[in-house]
Amino acid sequence: MMDRASTLPLTLPRPLNLIGGDWHPAVSGREMAMISPIDGVRFAAIAESGPEDVNAAIAAARAALDGQWGRLTAAERGRLMLRLALRIEAEAEALARLETRDNGKPIAQSRADMAALARYFEYYGGAADKLHGEVIPFLNGHDAKTLREPHGVTGHIIPWNYSVQIFGRSVGAALAMGNATVTKPAEDACLTILRIGELATETGFPPGAINIVTGRGEVAGRALSEHPGVDFISFTGSPAVGQAIQIAATRNHIPCTLELGGKSPQIVFDDADLDAAAPVIVNAIVQNGGQTCSAGSRVLIQRGIWARLTAMLAQRFCAVVAEPSGEGAVLGPLISARQKARVEAYIDAAGAPLIAQGGVAADAPPGGFYVAPALFGPVDPASPLAQEEIFGPVLAAIPFDTEAEAIAIANGTEYGLVAGIWTRDGDRQARVARAMRCGQVYINAYGAGGGIELPFGGVRKSGHGREKGFVALYEFSRLKTIVHRFG
Repeated sequence: MMDRASTLPLTLPRPLNLIGGDWHPAVSGREMAMISPIDGVRFAAIAESGPEDVNAAIAAARAALDGQWGRLTAAERGRLMLRLALRIEAEAEALARLETRDNGKPIAQSRADMAALARYFEYYGGAADKLHGEVIPFLNGHDAKTLREPHGVTGHIIPWNYSVQIFGRSVGAALAMGNATVTKPAEDACLTILRIGELATETGFPPGAINIVTGRGEVAGRALSEHPGVDFISFTGSPAVGQAIQIAATRNHIPCTLELGGKSPQIVFDDADLDAAAPVIVNAIVQNGGQTCSAGSRVLIQRGIWARLTAMLAQRFCAVVAEPSGEGAVLGPLISARQKARVEAYIDAAGAPLIAQGGVAADAPPGGFYVAPALFGPVDPASPLAQEEIFGPVLAAIPFDTEAEAIAIANGTEYGLVAGIWTRDGDRQARVARAMRCGQVYINAYGAGGGIELPFGGVRKSGHGREKGFVALYEFSRLKTIVHRFG
């Protein structure tokens, strides 16, 4: 059941947009209901914004660049960001409870999200004045140098699964470089981002540096991605929408970063430490209900350890229960009725033996969006279960015989985001890691506490560009070359 701390009354953001440092209703006057995944009940509302609201936010961002925000030094921007990080830490418990009510994720995961959010602003606040240009050896009588400048107005289209973490990693890096930002959070879960906007305003961010406009993706999100006043777009979401974002960016001749999901494999060789691997493999698919772009949704198991490892995974799967998102919960509800139906459709049409399935708690509200986690195997590597991003707590187990076969299966999807390799063989670790066609590889591990410092992004259908780490500052800036002839 929900613990007492998680059911305390919440201070909910009003159905308003943050534009130019002030709060405004949608020009249309319309609002959208917010439905809690925990019980399926309306508990709040947001502004249902349109192109007029997006126009105003972009104009406010442009004015900030020409005004107080644009005049700050890098060190001054960094200090503001560090103050916001401290404020987030101070408000972390209230923010976590709001995120759990809005998103449905277990309270422990929401707390981890707030810790990561604070760390993003701390990291990028500290990095704001650390990105240097270069002096280039050139012709006699000339000085040549490069410097990094902000793009200008950056648009951030944020998904619902890790809304605050992705806000931190994209908006944080953009602000550190001096951009003015406009964020369109997902309509399914955006209340925590609105509250962070309030904290930023109270912390002293100049008007227009951070703008937040809520509404439907196909209306407000599309207006932001297609707007000629935007200089850069950061998008995390589905490949289909990412394609539309990239087309819009191309029409406006602006760059973009796209993080579009994955079908990430974990390869377990017969010499692996199975006691270490098994809990990590299960956590990598049930964390956040499997609604994670980098979820380890395929486990490739060498045939000699197939029976032993699948038995270990089955025991753990059977112990996982989808339940309301209070203290001790590991698996909460999915984000929406639509997502629940989608995941259940994959389970019903799996086309592979069901090895094990967890449960749904008896006290889970009947209106909530709960799905029992499921482990299938052996799964055909060419089947939808092994090829398509389900975005739910469903794990496909696939046997293999040789290292070459494992590499071929692991790389045999349209995606390429993350991979995990479990083996004690150092040579094999190096060979297989280099053979993986993806953006991140973990060896005898999977995931790393948010990975704030670790460049993150994909290849192929998983997108392009890199976020997180210092490299994100390069994405959110443009390089200028200056040549000075003297003498």
